[in-house]
Amino acid sequence: MKVIKPGSTIGILGGGQLGRMISLAGRNMGYRFITLDPTPDSPCGQVADFQITAPFSELKAAKELAESSDVITYEFENVDSNVASILETTSFVPQGSTLLKITQNRIREKSTLQSSDVPVAPYMVIETENDITSAIDCLGLPYVMKTATGGYDGKGQWVIRNQDQISIAIEAWNKAGVDMIIEQFIPFSKELSVIVARNAHGQMKTFPVAENVHTNNILHQSIVPARITDEQRKSAERVALRIAESFQVVGLIAIEMFLTNEGEIIVNELAPRPHNSGHYSMDACITSQFEQHIRAICGLPLGDTTLLSPIIMVNILGQHLGAVLDKMDQLPSTSKLHLYGKKESVENRKMGHINFLGPTIEEVVLQINKLQIWT
Repeated sequence: MKVIKPGSTIGILGGGQLGRMISLAGRNMGYRFITLDPTPDSPCGQVADFQITAPFSELKAAKELAESSDVITYEFENVDSNVASILETTSFVPQGSTLLKITQNRIREKSTLQSSDVPVAPYMVIETENDITSAIDCLGLPYVMKTATGGYDGKGQWVIRNQDQISIAIEAWNKAGVDMIIEQFIPFSKELSVIVARNAHGQMKTFPVAENVHTNNILHQSIVPARITDEQRKSAERVALRIAESFQVVGLIAIEMFLTNEGEIIVNELAPRPHNSGHYSMDACITSQFEQHIRAICGLPLGDTTLLSPIIMVNILGQHLGAVLDKMDQLPSTSKLHLYGKKESVENRKMGHINFLGPTIEEVVLQINKLQIWT
């Protein structure tokens, strides 16, 4: 495993907020950055040394990125996996394209997890319209219908709770034009996530387990430490480490999980990159997820992930941004504001986040509620 030392250039496929925060962390370490993204002046492009403005599928642009980079990474999984596959034949892409292809498709992701003896929700692939009805007999109600590709933040998902909604599912399936799956609805007590870093030497480290709260299928808060038992924490970490080792991850992988009412861990989704639920690490861990990702892909020893303070990360969506800016003078002195440089504030679009720190989770909750921004 070659080591990419500080002073080298890291190429990033994708110019969103994750790329932005990777670049900001890497600049502190002495790295330079170039990003490829179709949006001019992207969040990452604003802080990188240079942006190539082109579609992710444009091979000429990808090769230009490769020629200017010592190592290439991707900041979200909807980049073109075929381009990543071509790049790894001529360039250093330590994450590879295999895991990217797996996590871009829920059917491949579920089947690969099952082959590694990782617990997932029972599911079936929709092949005919009749499957949408027969799934009731196989999986019961309610169930969740999802597009196999492209869904995020609740997009491409339908919860079917009763027979009357079957027509809605059939209509969505007919319009989707992509493969879809149906998953059994898992009653859960908490949604959790664990981020694991692994380098090519096989060294692995987990970040503290996050307890996640979603509103309208979009992550609202990540609470750390998660309010779970020590045995539940260890169980979540064991599952996450098994996945990282089984997939031979290089870089980061985020594992979203359900903690069932019976105390079982069920894996929901994977993300082979830094993750929204790991943003708390920027201000509450010795090493942030973004610095850790750079360490992992560059062949450096992984950093300490010890949690330094209880923390709640709260997402700032488009509808919250005005209130946040209006109440800057009311933000607690221990809070840390992170905005992503997006030009247009749109409802439900992630514009930034605030990390609220305090001596206890209970006191942090009071800080957030006092602001009356998130209702």
